[in-house]
Amino acid sequence: MSKIKSNRLKDNAFKYFGIFCTFIGLVMLAIFIGNILIEGLGRIDYDFLTNLPSRKAAKAGILTAWTGTAWILGLTAIIAIPLGVAAGVYLEEYGKKNRLASIVEINIANLAGVPSIIYGLLGLEIFVRILNFGGSLLAGAFTLALLILPIIIVATREALKAVPDSLRQASYGMGATKWQTIQYQILPAASGGILTGIILALSRAIGETAPLIVIGALAYVPFVAKTPMDEFTVLPMQIFNWVSRPQHEFVINAAAGIIILLLITFILNGIAVYLRNKWQKKVNW
Repeated sequence: MSKIKSNRLKDNAFKYFGIFCTFIGLVMLAIFIGNILIEGLGRIDYDFLTNLPSRKAAKAGILTAWTGTAWILGLTAIIAIPLGVAAGVYLEEYGKKNRLASIVEINIANLAGVPSIIYGLLGLEIFVRILNFGGSLLAGAFTLALLILPIIIVATREALKAVPDSLRQASYGMGATKWQTIQYQILPAASGGILTGIILALSRAIGETAPLIVIGALAYVPFVAKTPMDEFTVLPMQIFNWVSRPQHEFVINAAAGIIILLLITFILNGIAVYLRNKWQKKVNW
């Protein structure tokens, strides 16, 4: 057998192996999601969404969990989006390309892959103990903001890099300043990519449990949070609490909570895909 035929055979073998692995993953995912839908779909109703947690599975609801998730998501977005986008713009448009900048870029990229529990430990020390926020919504939001900041920064920089340099030069040629060029030309052109990165980052934050457990978020909260300094719970923690119960009724409640969490995540990811496709259609370069 010639070397060319051998290489083609290896290429085909790897292709089919990859297809097989992908198929196995999709089948397992379909089984898991199907089982969750069968278990929990019938449990979802108005009372389930509006009832407080209870020791009786039939009366238990996720009101405190989904409102806590909404609080955390909103506060995290308020903290992380301006900081992440501003840092990305500075590093890409203003930062000098030197050795220090290269070290910063490498560290930001590495931070995006750090396990979330590490951010929980950092949040515990800084926000809970030093700043004395306790196990509040604000401590949780700051911790998750640290978690997703590297993702937003990297996404912002990649979106800015995709804007052709000719657009910048044309703006400068018309007499615009650097900030005017960024504000009126670069950011609008890169907005689709930036928004996609932000939504995907928030999608990751919404499903995180480990950092919130470390900073002291509660598994059972009998009231709806009203201020950023209130104690809280979130959907992943409520699901974890129910799954740890021996009664099958609580497992059904957990399956219903997973469906709600998946629905929120799918909606956020769907918005990201829509914005990306809409942005790509507008790109003419």
